[in-house]
Amino acid sequence: MTGELDLERMLADLRIGIRPDTYCMVSLSAPNTALRDSAAATIVEEEAVTLVITTDQADANDLPYDFPASWLTLEVHSSLHAVGLTAAVARMLTDEGIPCNVLAGFYHDHLLVPAGEGLRVKAILESRG
Repeated sequence: MTGELDLERMLADLRIGIRPDTYCMVSLSAPNTALRDSAAATIVEEEAVTLVITTDQADANDLPYDFPASWLTLEVHSSLHAVGLTAAVARMLTDEGIPCNVLAGFYHDHLLVPAGEGLRVKAILESRG
């Protein structure tokens, strides 16, 4: 279960999954257990807790956000010791002028790109791999 280490192999076989909803990051300084429990991702920082939730959840809770995003998953089980995958993906998106926020999980890396750009990013990454 260590995952792939070879960058060329990861890029050659790179496939991208896209979640159907639109996501955003919100910052909570006060606890909101229900929202935190339903978040797609949680990042605990010194200043506050950042949640990645759907824009529908943010709107329903009157939470401000400024980066509605498509959520893409790099469907390769990269090792936590792998070198270069994030950098290679970032370079491809930089060349196209596409902003990207990266979340790393145990099995996959996840990209938050501007809403509406998901299919374009998928095509770019899968064609250049």
